[in-house]
Amino acid sequence: MKADIDLLREEFFKTYGDRAADPVFFYSPGRVNLIGEHTDYNGGYVFPCALDFGTVMALRRTGGTKIRLNSLNFPGEVEVPLSPVYAPIPGSWTNYPVGVINEFALEGISAPGLELLFYGDIPNGAGLSSSASIEMVTAVALNEITGAGLEMMKLVKMSQRAENIFAGMNCGIMDQFAVGFGKRDHAISLDCDTLEYRYAPLILGDRRLIITNTNKRRGLTDSKYNERRSECERAVELISLHHPVRNLSQLTVSDLWMTERYIDDTVVRKRARHVITENGRTLEAITALEKNDIETFGRLMNESHDSLCTDYEVTGIELDTLVYEGRKLPGVIGTRMTGAGFGGCTVSIVENRHTDEFAAKLGEIYTAKTGLKADFYMPGVGDGARRI
Repeated sequence: MKADIDLLREEFFKTYGDRAADPVFFYSPGRVNLIGEHTDYNGGYVFPCALDFGTVMALRRTGGTKIRLNSLNFPGEVEVPLSPVYAPIPGSWTNYPVGVINEFALEGISAPGLELLFYGDIPNGAGLSSSASIEMVTAVALNEITGAGLEMMKLVKMSQRAENIFAGMNCGIMDQFAVGFGKRDHAISLDCDTLEYRYAPLILGDRRLIITNTNKRRGLTDSKYNERRSECERAVELISLHHPVRNLSQLTVSDLWMTERYIDDTVVRKRARHVITENGRTLEAITALEKNDIETFGRLMNESHDSLCTDYEVTGIELDTLVYEGRKLPGVIGTRMTGAGFGGCTVSIVENRHTDEFAAKLGEIYTAKTGLKADFYMPGVGDGARRI
């Protein structure tokens, strides 16, 4: 972290000048979801944790009438005049921070003139919430420099709205929540319907998390994510004609007969089946982890991916190669895609003594089958967004 801050400070002065006025620094992590995929916007349970890599932002107030935004990850400066309301810039990464600035403006909290510089080590487009990390680091920083005094839950909801409305990605609340409420060495059991949550110690013993990046880039806004959400909403409409429900996660596995009886569309029925069974798996997995039953947790991870592949159809050859070939390797307790899908990453639990072999062999197989090179990360589980 210190190296990141030193780098960012020097780059900040190169970009904006005036070494007499030091910037302040804020940090926000990435996240990985251990299980509970595409359940968040269906009012279900998710089980994410914050990672020990993310986004660092340097910020300095100015007496000017504009906000200047730069990133070490993206070329070019964007200048935004101070305004009572802000408009998106098509295709710009700055829609994530400016969307948050706009949310503050809508709350009657005006941003002053600012100079911002971002640096992140979350792979963009990998499904590890680089966008939520940018949003939350901006929200925490604005909250402090404006003296707004908003609670973390409020900042999470504002950041989600920024992504939904300003950036045009109709995501659930899990990403921003995990980034904001992360706790070192803990996962978060979150009920996305009520936003009730609790922490569960993530004690893997002689095993560790490995995240594998397919390096197949996909922008969520351009993916079929919104289509899947619409299909789930359609399932709720059809079931509610006979059995009123607000969301699919109100149904349990014992209610699956409703999907067969009330949903004629085969595709919509499959989407509903995934959500209902995934919510049940997630609750079972949370209980297993709380009992430190890692073997059961791994089995449920595997079942989760199978459902995402066959019923929700959000995987593809890249993710499936990593998962199904990875399962054949020694020491693999469980492995599944994580995030929205259509590329991005897998998350695996692997015995420590087999981690090098896992990365080497799976990397070779993946390249042979897809022509792509996978990247492997072995992160720790870290704290949420904060000033540093």
